[in-house]
Amino acid sequence: MMELALIRTLMNKEFYERHKGIRCPDKIFTKDTRKIKQALDYAMKEYDSDLSTSDLEALFFSSNQTMTTANKEMYRSLFSKINKEQPMNSNIAEEVLSKLFQQVVGEEVANLGFDYVNGTVNSLEPMRKILDMYQDDFTPNLKIDWEDMSLDTLLEAADIQSQWTFNIPSLKRRVEGISGGHFIIVGARPNCGKTSFHASIVAGPNGFAHQGAKVVVLCNEERYDRVGGRYLCAASSMSLKEIKENRALAASRYNPVHSNVKVKDSMGKDLAWVEAVIKQDRPDIVILDMGDKFAQKTSDKSDVYLKDAAIHARNIAKQYDCAVIWMSQLSAEAEGRVRVDQSMLEGSRTGKAAEADLMILLARNPVTDESEEEDTQRHLVVAKNKLTGWHGRVICDFNYQVGRYEG
Repeated sequence: MMELALIRTLMNKEFYERHKGIRCPDKIFTKDTRKIKQALDYAMKEYDSDLSTSDLEALFFSSNQTMTTANKEMYRSLFSKINKEQPMNSNIAEEVLSKLFQQVVGEEVANLGFDYVNGTVNSLEPMRKILDMYQDDFTPNLKIDWEDMSLDTLLEAADIQSQWTFNIPSLKRRVEGISGGHFIIVGARPNCGKTSFHASIVAGPNGFAHQGAKVVVLCNEERYDRVGGRYLCAASSMSLKEIKENRALAASRYNPVHSNVKVKDSMGKDLAWVEAVIKQDRPDIVILDMGDKFAQKTSDKSDVYLKDAAIHARNIAKQYDCAVIWMSQLSAEAEGRVRVDQSMLEGSRTGKAAEADLMILLARNPVTDESEEEDTQRHLVVAKNKLTGWHGRVICDFNYQVGRYEG
């Protein structure tokens, strides 16, 4: 019996170490033999030596003492057969494992295909996960095409990192800008100015839209016209009252933004829909306001499904060469604090943060009893930065009348 011969071969420590894990999953074995394989995995983890059949049999029965008499007899028969098997030739065993492994992957892909046909899955993300998990192990001979590490290539890549530059001087001095493929998280407490922040860096003077970036804003919290109003104010440097009094001037300032920015009310949509929009429109920058609300609740634990959603969003950024800016709430722990960090992202532990290339957290000064006027100072905390490596806090001013971050 081939799978019993494989068990006998895997009892060799050196062979086992070369093929454990993804390349030798439990699924390649039938139900009864699978339990023996699990005992073998435990033994190889605990003991740094080859195993004999009697060793494995003793460990197996000591871990399964509640089996019925009939089951015990059946497994004793299996161990007797394993003992009679000769270890397979190493190269042949490797080839057999490779073929069985490919069959397991094929079954997973086929099952997913049925889900697509039946309409129960409407995103390619599950397929990407299969590819990410298995692609390096699918064939026994892996040929790696090494990346170009030449001086010219690396310097060119460094220049591209800042394709779209920030228009907030205090931030730009530390993080010049972003480009396609970047996944950026912006977090803040309610009423801190999250929507005005992305309106400011996109539509404000010298913002992304003025630099020629095609921007898509997908909003699922506030009405699209309220979001659009912030973009209008940021672009014109005027309040809504001032715009009404001087429409011509406002229009001349707003036109460059209007031609490069699209806004869509996205209430109730998910990331599969977001990906479809991006595939069709091919923007340079995508704003998800709020990012968490695009996540499908595939688990009772928010940190699990938010991590999956963040991975999906980052994959979208890389595949479609666009910068994805994910707006997020900070938890109550961040209330009244100016030194905030990534652990304060609401609903997520480190899942979302782990995927970000850049994370900017917005904070305002604590409100005191003596505060009579609106405190316009804002703290921009660069909590994660794969782009330039700088981490810290910069201070700017929030002009709430026109919804712009300045200084």
